[in-house]
Amino acid sequence: MNILLCPLSSPGYLYPSIAIGLELRRRGHRVSVLGPAAAEPLLAEAGLPLLATERYGGRRSFDVRRWNREAPGQYQAIRRAARDVQADLLVTSVLCHGALFAAETLDVPVVVIGLTAHLWAYAAGDEAEPDWPASRAWRTRELLRFYNEAREQVGLPARSATGAGYPLTGAALLLRGDPCLEYPGAVLPERVHHVGPCAWEPAADPAELDDVLDRLDRVGKPVVYVHLGRIFDGTSPWPRLNAAFTDGPFQAVVELGRSQDPRPAPGADLVVVRKPWMGPLIDRACLVLTTGTSAPVLNALLRGRPLGLSPDGSEQWLLGEACVRAGVAMYVSNDPGRDPIGTLESLQRNGGLRARAVEVGHRLAAADGGSRAADVILQVVSGPFTRAGATAR
Repeated sequence: MNILLCPLSSPGYLYPSIAIGLELRRRGHRVSVLGPAAAEPLLAEAGLPLLATERYGGRRSFDVRRWNREAPGQYQAIRRAARDVQADLLVTSVLCHGALFAAETLDVPVVVIGLTAHLWAYAAGDEAEPDWPASRAWRTRELLRFYNEAREQVGLPARSATGAGYPLTGAALLLRGDPCLEYPGAVLPERVHHVGPCAWEPAADPAELDDVLDRLDRVGKPVVYVHLGRIFDGTSPWPRLNAAFTDGPFQAVVELGRSQDPRPAPGADLVVVRKPWMGPLIDRACLVLTTGTSAPVLNALLRGRPLGLSPDGSEQWLLGEACVRAGVAMYVSNDPGRDPIGTLESLQRNGGLRARAVEVGHRLAAADGGSRAADVILQVVSGPFTRAGATAR
């Protein structure tokens, strides 16, 4: 079978696709990855062939920062690449609407790789869930609005929702978390499956890793790993970070991720990095602070590290609430006047939080996400599938 992976291009979307692609290739399928030319070293390390988006007219179309403006470019690039490799199946990312349209017009199934927890309406059982800061119904309605606006741009008629989240799920939606991160008693839509983390990242460059670890060893304080992710329109985290790691008992490695404008204070015990890997640095840390995006949350839990969360937008609020409810995290204020050092000390001393993080991490590791994802994908292909926006055939 010929499978085209066509995820969004940032690591949080590309890496899980690689994990799934490797398992599908191990099972004897031909797997190709549509991605930017800059991803060639990553794909070469993984041993998967790259189809450069630039070749297919999608130079910027798979940038997650532009997800709600680039569906037409995604659509055209994916159609061209799928025809080149004679794809029998597409595997894409949540928010990559162009892949849903391409699958529909090519008449092939598409499987969507989701985030850690389900973000849209449940099938049932969420009646008591608080709406703060935004309800699932609102999220579903707004994403369907973007979806239908994009359909109009590529010349397809609008679709209404049939069941919770449909047609955004494709033939199957793969969640990378654990059922304990869903609202208690909620029932997922039938096409939504928990598969586990689908963990993959490139190997750390030994010299780069040694440089960071040497700097941490020279300071000698307990290490906190900080992953900023994307900062939306919220308060800058730098005043709080500078207050927490200046003249205190901790030091930090701060991964900038997609954030901009780092402002570490002189004298703060902060090592600021931008790396394509995080696992070895989380291994060195006792705690993880993050805004609450999927990649750092899953990497922290896989290593049994408790989380301090400061959500700022997008999935961060819902995933943050799920992690706090599951007992693996506590909220951390972005206000530097709220005793940030004391907050870190409370996190470190919280044995229950740490024990629960270890427990959930063991469950995630045991899931073998790549294998479970491949199982779902092959079930989609072997039986009648539901095209994005169509009825079962």
